[in-house]
Amino acid sequence: MFQINDITDQVLENCNITDARHAGLYSICGLALRLRDLYKWENRLDPWIENDPSEVLKWIGNKEETWEKLVEKDFGDIILLGHRFDPFDVKGINAILEPHGYIYGGGYARSLKPSFFLAAIEDKKEINGITIFVLGEELARDLLTIPALSQNNSIYVRKESARLYLWDQMFYVKNSGRYALRFGLEDYGLKEQTPGNLHRNLSRIAANETDTYIYHELGEMQDTVFDRNTWQEIIAAFPHTPIELLTRTVKDLLADTSEHGTLTHIIEERKTSSLSFYVAFLESFTKTLFPQIIEAFKGFTQTRDWEVIEQAVSVGYDAAKSRAEVIIGVYRTGKQKNDMKWVENEIAKRFKSCFAR
Repeated sequence: MFQINDITDQVLENCNITDARHAGLYSICGLALRLRDLYKWENRLDPWIENDPSEVLKWIGNKEETWEKLVEKDFGDIILLGHRFDPFDVKGINAILEPHGYIYGGGYARSLKPSFFLAAIEDKKEINGITIFVLGEELARDLLTIPALSQNNSIYVRKESARLYLWDQMFYVKNSGRYALRFGLEDYGLKEQTPGNLHRNLSRIAANETDTYIYHELGEMQDTVFDRNTWQEIIAAFPHTPIELLTRTVKDLLADTSEHGTLTHIIEERKTSSLSFYVAFLESFTKTLFPQIIEAFKGFTQTRDWEVIEQAVSVGYDAAKSRAEVIIGVYRTGKQKNDMKWVENEIAKRFKSCFAR
């Protein structure tokens, strides 16, 4: 007989193991933010709720004690209806789970941190031959608050994580992005951007922004410039380095600026709010590689001229394509030489101006 609690406990154990092993990847601030999200998820709190600091610190202490017991432990197989699965056998596990209304995820995130989750299915649809699962309640998750991800030929939208993710982005937006955030919120009808208004409208805004996450994953999956296998090899060869950051950012920009990706969808649907959020939440290194969108958006706020955005996206795509081709060429040459140090030095030299900013 199928019992979801049986697999939930197994996935939670693996979530704790990966967090125990890889918590050191994050800066102090980065880890604090992720622990904050995990605490709110475990206690079923709205993103804006902040409990007494002493209570949170006690929870963190308990979490660290749990991690200390697990840091040397191997990931456990997932045992389901008498079958034993490797924890990364997503396809095999979901063949059993999906008919019961659940989806499991297991893969590698930034810096090759293993990441796992288990969630209930709310909706299922198809776009361009790719299956989209919209997931509701999360029964198990680790430190990573990821709004969406792709595995095999499917995209998983994690609504609970997406809501937390959006709140974090708004709450911690950099000063340089505040004007774009205000512009986007005004497009949602929030002229007065008080905490109460944001609380009441967060779920509506998060639901409307779901397409942004879907089309980023669609753009990445359908990208023909940066071969996915080569991309994964580079990430695996240079985890937690500037080369990984460069490679991931270029791949993300190809996804966002391609004909199948995020910004193309935003332009086609004339989604001013989503464009505003895209600009507001850009990471510093992405701004370095895609400055055109910043200038184009400044003009857009005055004219609402979508053609200016289209032109910026086209230029951004060409630049990302050129950078991807350079990275691939250098990596393949270094692979032939069997010299990854040469690859590291050559990429640092070719992209010196990007890393220097």
